[in-house]
Amino acid sequence: MKVCEGEMGRVFIIRLEDGDRLPEAIEEFAAAEGVAAGHVILVGGIGGGNIVVGPRRSDEMPPDPMRLPIEGAYEVMGVGVLAPDSAGQPRVHLHAALGRSDQTLSGDIREGVSVWLVGEVIIYEIRNAAVTRVPDEKSGFALLEPGVKTERQFFTTDD
Repeated sequence: MKVCEGEMGRVFIIRLEDGDRLPEAIEEFAAAEGVAAGHVILVGGIGGGNIVVGPRRSDEMPPDPMRLPIEGAYEVMGVGVLAPDSAGQPRVHLHAALGRSDQTLSGDIREGVSVWLVGEVIIYEIRNAAVTRVPDEKSGFALLEPGVKTERQFFTTDD
């Protein structure tokens, strides 16, 4: 287990609109507002794109992601962790559950999805946390590394 400590910062309540793209909209907002790390909650609708629903084979590295296309409007609720990449840019790891009629899907939205009608996002900023998403050669993922800070990463303080 790897751990770092941070402090609660600002809280943002965001209304995404029809056609906004996730995760890009959250990452662009975080960069514009100087949010390096945080907790993300999403509720609303998704109307298209792809989600990743796991690796094709669990015993192969790097994993070959299974992609599932989203066609039509789905209800969505998701939760994620916002942390800067090795270049200091905010990146969100967001998993979501999607429902339509009697069908429920869940997965990672890293491939990109479009908001259908409205998306409501709350970002709880975490300040003064030394955390970075570091590229992992074996998995091909940018893994969360508490206790690691990049030179370009920005932190805010109450001072």
